[in-house]
Amino acid sequence: MLSYEESLKILKETNALLDGHFILSSGLRSAQYIQCAQLLSKPYKSIIFCKSLAEKISKEIKEIDLILSPAMGGVIIGYEMGRLLNKETIFSERIDGKFQLRRDFQILKKSKVLIVEDVITTGKSSIECSDLVKRAEADVVGFACLVDRSNNNSSISKKIVSQIEINIPTYKENALPKSLISLPATKPGSRVIK
Repeated sequence: MLSYEESLKILKETNALLDGHFILSSGLRSAQYIQCAQLLSKPYKSIIFCKSLAEKISKEIKEIDLILSPAMGGVIIGYEMGRLLNKETIFSERIDGKFQLRRDFQILKKSKVLIVEDVITTGKSSIECSDLVKRAEADVVGFACLVDRSNNNSSISKKIVSQIEINIPTYKENALPKSLISLPATKPGSRVIK
């Protein structure tokens, strides 16, 4: 498995760890952003990251029937975890602001579902996915992600299996540090793409 230092090095080498002033999907602000799309666009680097995460998942979670990921950010990593763990993989999509299953995807009753994302900050997308699992009368066996930047402040009550945990402080817009006030804010996430 990759160490913290090795994982951080890969994020930097692939330009997945960005510096600036970012508006997160939650509305919070931060001075750094994890753009896992950059990591995943370089398969020769991301495969090392993904294999290490799959190994961690295998050690932590023994029974998985299905992997569910939120679109957009979780689709590629969900697929890759499904491929590496030899599990069926589906994804949910936002329709009118709420996650739904489309494309004839189904969650079978009593199935054991792992929710996989690229990055977890507040846990909002993962919790919304877990609601789909509960409505199907199935069980969420865990949560996994490439990068956990929640600082143990997410709305997820179960353990999060991640390749790397990074402590990146977040701020409300009315409580920005001086270093961010002077920088133009950008919103790199996909939650509001139409």
